[in-house]
Order: sequence, then C-alpha cells, then structure tokens
Amino acid sequence: MSGTFISKSALYRGADSSQLGQISSGIAHKRREAILQVTSEGIVGDAQVDTRHHGGPDRAVHHFPREHYGEYRRRDMFRGFVDAPAMGENVSTVGLTEETLHIGDILSFGSTVLQVSQPRSPCFKLDLRFAYPGFALVMQTLGKSGWFYRVLEPGEITETDTLKLKERLSDISVANAMCWYFAAEFTETNYRRLLACPGLAQSWRNSLEKRLASGKIEDWRPRLMGPGSPA
Repeated sequence: MSGTFISKSALYRGADSSQLGQISSGIAHKRREAILQVTSEGIVGDAQVDTRHHGGPDRAVHHFPREHYGEYRRRDMFRGFVDAPAMGENVSTVGLTEETLHIGDILSFGSTVLQVSQPRSPCFKLDLRFAYPGFALVMQTLGKSGWFYRVLEPGEITETDTLKLKERLSDISVANAMCWYFAAEFTETNYRRLLACPGLAQSWRNSLEKRLASGKIEDWRPRLMGPGSPA
C-alpha cells in the first residue's frame, strides 16, 4: 500500500521551558517554523525537559491532528481559544488521524523517512497545562492524542512537503493500538498482536512484555495524575 496523505502542514519546534506547578515543561514553547531539520534523535532546536518520558529515537517527532482541538473545545476543556501547537506537537495537519495511520507505517516527508512508532501516552502535565483536572485521562479515553515517529532517514521537512505512505507493515492502526493498550481489561490476544507489529516503540514493547509476564496491567496513576497520586 502506498499513497499521499498530506500535502500541507504546519511545523513547530522549541527549546525553552517554564513551570507547570512544581514541574518544568517545554510544552508551551513551540513556535512555528518553515523548515525542520530532523535527525535520528529528534528535531534540531527542539528539546524536552523530561528526557526519560519524552523524546529519544522512538519519539523523535510528534504529530498531532489539528482537528482534535475542536473536539476538546466542544467539551469545554480549554480556558479561552486554544489551537496548535498547544499540545507541544512538531507537526500539525488536517485530514490525518489515528484511524488513518498504522503502527510501523513507513512514510516519506520532505527528504526524511519516518516510521510510526507509538501513540502519545497522555500524562498529568496536560492537566496542569490546561488547568483541567483529568485532561490526560479524557485524552487517553478518547484516543485523540496524536502519535510519534522514529527517523529512519534524517533530512529536512518544509511546510509544503508531501507526507506519503511508502510501506505498511501491520494491520494495527494507531487508534487500535491506543484502544488495546489503554483498555482497563487485560487482553493477552491484543497484547500479542501489538507486540507483533514491526516498528512498535521499545517502551511499549517492554510494558506489554511485563504485562504478559505478570498477568496484570501496570499502575497508570503516576502518569495520569502525577507523582504521589493517591491509591
């Protein structure tokens, strides 16, 4: 399977940070750029404060559909008008969602070659960012969080470059991956299907393998509610 997905996008990067309560974050400091220089580790001039949970080869580029802002606005989850790049995204588009792309998809974008590695895992910093308790949990439940790419071939992306699907390696959409991974029920069959997806991020592989070994789902409260969240 191959084809053109997007022929126009908005691109963002930023290396500054500020405080969200007691947490330092760069989510609010992306600015629009006409060109992004992309390496295997990420975008030149882009930075993450929490490098344990953000960035790295499997999360080098974050793509967030712009139409999702409309969904969160309709749910009154923003104070005032909020639009891209408020989620800290690097790529914003209209017409491409979690249902369109699959885990492991290989795409050309400008002179880069990217691979879909995982959905974004929402965290409590979104609650702080938008002053809306439970924002991360709502995003996780809706499955409207965007996704990450790893970089197979470094290069340059411009706003007028076309995003094209070069190769599809799995039948698992990003939406499927979110639904199965974040389901409250332990489902061995779905976990094994996800693990079979070429290109799935190593952190997700590790979590799935631990679930299969232990027979239980890890505690999500620290990610969704922050350190020291109540039992």
